[in-house]
Amino acid sequence: MTHAPEKPTGPKAKAPASASNKSSQPPKSAAAARGGSHFVDDYLGYLLGQANHALFKDFENEVRAARLGSLEWRVLATLSDRPPMPVGQLAQEVLSQQPTVTKLVQRLAAQRWVTLTNDPADQRRTLVHISAAGLRKVNPLIARAKAHETEMLTQFSEEDMARLKHQLRRLARPRHNKPPRDVETAQNAT
Repeated sequence: MTHAPEKPTGPKAKAPASASNKSSQPPKSAAAARGGSHFVDDYLGYLLGQANHALFKDFENEVRAARLGSLEWRVLATLSDRPPMPVGQLAQEVLSQQPTVTKLVQRLAAQRWVTLTNDPADQRRTLVHISAAGLRKVNPLIARAKAHETEMLTQFSEEDMARLKHQLRRLARPRHNKPPRDVETAQNAT
């Protein structure tokens, strides 16, 4: 009696030579197609973080030389050309938690870089406004930030930069403020 060789079973079993191994391998990603082999090579959130780091890492020395922390810089820069805003909105704008920003604006007010007033429309809210001293502190940094950005982005045309910034604003817009998909599609078609 002759026996056929037993077929291996279990996790180490190999597929027959005629079977395609394509189904067991993940599809090649766009990152792999560009030479990267890792998930983060093509993950937008990671790429945006890397781009942010590349833009800010050199400019951070300017911020420190002005004796500001990065959150102080973001708060003063955000307030520099805006009307007074509630602390909660300011916290969202500078990507920080409201309690952290509340403590920070109290310190900035003690330094006379911002003023705090009650919101006439809602006495429970505090409005934050940059002072003349705050503007004197941040305006030179804003000019250097613009120059730094220009220097860092010389490889891009003005048109490319405008398009990139437009797309980033669209991406950053809160989902509840996005126009309906058919309106956005119609706008893009024009």
